[in-house]
Amino acid sequence: MIMRLIKNSILTLSLGIAATTAMAEDLRFTVWTGSAQHLAMLSGFADGFKESHPDANITFETIAFGDYIQKLTLQIGGGNPPDMGWMLEGAAPTFIGANVLHDIGPALAATQDYNLADFADSAMGLWKSNDALYGIPFSTSPFVVFYNQDLFDAAGLQTPAELAAQGDWTWAALRNASKQLSALEQVRYGFESMDGQGYDARVWDTLVPLVRAYGADVWEGSSCQLNTPAAIEAVSLYHDMIFADGSAVPPGENGDFFNGQSAMTYTQISRVSKLSDASFNWGLAPMPAGPAGKSPIIGQAAIVVFKESPNRELATEFLAYMTSQVGVARMAEFFPPARSSVLTSDSFLTSNPNISADMMQIVGAEIKNGSVLPAHEKLPMIRSATRGTLDRLWRADADIGAILNDACTQIEREL
Repeated sequence: MIMRLIKNSILTLSLGIAATTAMAEDLRFTVWTGSAQHLAMLSGFADGFKESHPDANITFETIAFGDYIQKLTLQIGGGNPPDMGWMLEGAAPTFIGANVLHDIGPALAATQDYNLADFADSAMGLWKSNDALYGIPFSTSPFVVFYNQDLFDAAGLQTPAELAAQGDWTWAALRNASKQLSALEQVRYGFESMDGQGYDARVWDTLVPLVRAYGADVWEGSSCQLNTPAAIEAVSLYHDMIFADGSAVPPGENGDFFNGQSAMTYTQISRVSKLSDASFNWGLAPMPAGPAGKSPIIGQAAIVVFKESPNRELATEFLAYMTSQVGVARMAEFFPPARSSVLTSDSFLTSNPNISADMMQIVGAEIKNGSVLPAHEKLPMIRSATRGTLDRLWRADADIGAILNDACTQIEREL
C-alpha cells in the first residue's frame, strides 16, 4: 500500500495538484525527533543559514517515529510533500524506487569546499542509484548498550564494559546479568529492548541484532533466514528472558531504562540526551557477541530533498550547509558522522559532553565494523505482511520455529 501511495503521488503531482501555497523561500523539514536538544540544534542550523539567506524560513515538523513513513507517504500522495526531511535506511530503496527523491549529486559536487568524497563509499551505498545521489547520511549510528552502573554495583556484577574488555560480553552473559539484576528489590526489569518498542515499531531492531550474532539474518538474496536453527535459537533466548526468567520487559509493560526502571537497554547515542538529568550513574558498552562472534548493527539516516518540492534548489543548499564538514562536526554530539574526516578527529571523541572519549571510541569501533539494518525496495510490504505473524512470538506458549517459518513464507513472497 505504501509503495502504491508513493507511486500514485507522482501522477498526482505531475498533473499540477501539488500544493503551491508555500512561499518561495519557506522550507518544511520533517524529522522524527521531539528532543528539545535536537530541535535546538536544528534551529541553530536554520538561524545560521538565514545569515546568508535572509528570506529563508525553515520549519521543522516532528512526526512520531512509529508513524513517520506512513504519514510522510500520505503527505506525498496527497500532493503536499515536505521540501526535505530525514529518511531511514530501511525506507531508502522504496522512496528511491518510487522516484520521489531529488538527485542532489550535481549540486553538491559543484558546491565549493563541500568535498563529497569525504563520505566513505560504504556509508553512501543506500543513497546512490546508478549515477544519482538521493541523500546524505547525517547519522551512521551504531546500536550500543546503556547500563545502570549503580545497579550493577548493587548486584555485585561485572559491568557490560568490563565483560567486553575481557571478551566475555555475549548475549548469554546479558541474559545472566539481566536475571540477577531483576532480582534486586529496586529493579523492575533487568533489560529493556530498544526504546521500549521492541514488539511493534522496533521489532526488527529487536530481532536483527540477535539473529546476526547467532550467524543468521532476516534474508539473504531471495531466501529468508529467520527460520534457520541459528535464528530460532537466538529468538528463543530473548523469549526465555521475557517468559522464563521474567527479566526482560514484556509486551504492554513499561520498564523505561532512562527513568531507572530497567538496568540495561540498547539504543543509539542520540538517546543519551535522555540521560542528561539521570538520577543514576551509567555506562556504555558494545553490543553483545553471539556464537557467530561480534555483529555490530548500524542504523543510518539521511537528509533528503523531495522531488516535488517547489524549493528544491534552496532545500539542497540547506542540505549542503547542514552536512558540510563544520555542520557534521556540530551534529556529531548526537549523531555519529559519516564524514571520514570528522569520525577520526579528536573533536568527535569529545563532541558530546555526556559521553567520555573512551565511550566514543566504542562508538567509532562499532561504526567501523558494523553493518546496516536490512533494506529492500519492498521493506514496507515485508513489515506489513509479517506484523501479525511476528506479534505471535510474544506469547508465553509461542511455537517460535513455526512462527518464524510462517514469517519466512510471507517474506519470500515479497523478496
